[in-house]
Amino acid sequence: MLNVPSQSFPAAGSQQRVTPTGQSRNKVALKPGHSLLDWIRLTKSGRDLTGLRGRLIEVTEEELKKHNTRNDCWTCIRGMVYNVSAYMDFHPGGEEELMRAAGIDSTDLFDQVHRWVNYESMLKECLVGRMAVKPNPALQAILTDSFYIFFLNFRYDWFQTDGTVNIVVHTKRKIPSVGCAVVDLQDDTLRVDILLGKMSYLLYWRLSSEVQGSVDVQTAHSIGKVQVCLHKSVKEKWTKVGQPLEHHDTFIQCKDRELFYRECVLVSKTDVTHDTQVLRLQLPPGSHMQVPVGRHVYLKTSLQGTDVVKPYTPVDQTLIPPSRSSAEMASDLHLMIKMYPDGLLTSHLANLPIGSSLSVGGPEGSFTMRILRDVTHLYMLAAGTGFTPMARLIRLAFQDLTSIRKTKLMFFNRQERDILWCSQLDELCSKEERFEVEYVLSERADSWKGRRGRIDACMLQNFLERPEDSKCLVCVCGPTGFTELAVQLVKELDFSEEEIHIFQG
Repeated sequence: MLNVPSQSFPAAGSQQRVTPTGQSRNKVALKPGHSLLDWIRLTKSGRDLTGLRGRLIEVTEEELKKHNTRNDCWTCIRGMVYNVSAYMDFHPGGEEELMRAAGIDSTDLFDQVHRWVNYESMLKECLVGRMAVKPNPALQAILTDSFYIFFLNFRYDWFQTDGTVNIVVHTKRKIPSVGCAVVDLQDDTLRVDILLGKMSYLLYWRLSSEVQGSVDVQTAHSIGKVQVCLHKSVKEKWTKVGQPLEHHDTFIQCKDRELFYRECVLVSKTDVTHDTQVLRLQLPPGSHMQVPVGRHVYLKTSLQGTDVVKPYTPVDQTLIPPSRSSAEMASDLHLMIKMYPDGLLTSHLANLPIGSSLSVGGPEGSFTMRILRDVTHLYMLAAGTGFTPMARLIRLAFQDLTSIRKTKLMFFNRQERDILWCSQLDELCSKEERFEVEYVLSERADSWKGRRGRIDACMLQNFLERPEDSKCLVCVCGPTGFTELAVQLVKELDFSEEEIHIFQG
């Protein structure tokens, strides 16, 4: 019997992430009786989905290659091999997409399209075993001289007073003022994750002695220093911070770091439209997490014994929120979520009472401030809840980006009642001359005087201006079909790959 790892979720990723253009997921219509709930029922029916009668085996690369047909399809994700033959008719991307993974290590393919999916829970009854260990060329490829230099620049030390223990991380480079330090104090363990671009530096201890439940975090972004302050329960001298735990003092790519969850409390629900709410979640007192603009978190819950996980991009409490203390900002998350009556997770969230707990993982995502460097004209194409990553981007453009001369949003919805934060967008237009918004509805209504139809070249040609001496960025987010067409049309207007960013939905 193999020692199957207990990791509860794949490495970083999301359905709302910035990706290279062209990487999107094509969904197909599933046959009746082949929904996610139907798949969960099948996995619990006792049917042997591996063909091995419960045995776990070690799989060589040569053996994996043999299982590459529709009725005998094995694939490897992060070192674990699954027989996905029975899953063919349940796969939202269709048989053709799943067959691309037949007989190979499909980790990269999986990460490109939907690495946020909780595959370990969904495919646990399909587990064949573990891949035979061999050297990983991909790992060697990232260990370049510059990578080592970057890592060696990191160091940490600690000091104590009568009442506190302080951990100080020195990155020796300028760091973001918000969002680079994620700290979780849970019982007797402390986890400090420093996020810089695509890289993660982790410190992780079982503490030497008891501390109080709250944690203070200070960031000196100009000199690249993060200081974490713990408050001792008993004023005694510590000889060390604690016992290092797994992955302590490691520096790896964020996508390879196991997702970490903390339990948050549902504080309030606020209606935005007839089917969309903002859920306000409060972090536990021992957690410090400010989600950077353009990044997302994961909500996880267990339904019928299976973990269901979905990514959501936080918004502010309002489009242009009032000033709040840093403590409130650090302890609150606001998630704008469309509640689908037949949605597995959202139907659960719609009925969740105030005061309930929700597991929140992350933050994740590859959007960085460097993308916006020297941008003068920021254009946003959003459909439905694809507006959520744009909301904080709009606020950022006017509060922190001095180079921005014009910000324009083209917002696509079915009906007028579906427009998220419509009155706030209109109010911002009236107050900020650098901001413009244009609404487009796909369903006709006699009372609607604005633009109608679907995205096309004509409306974009008038919307996407390129003044002389300008630097433009076009951000796109929405359903797959919308995103693919939008990107194609933008490229036809001679915008380059570097001028387009997709928040994949």
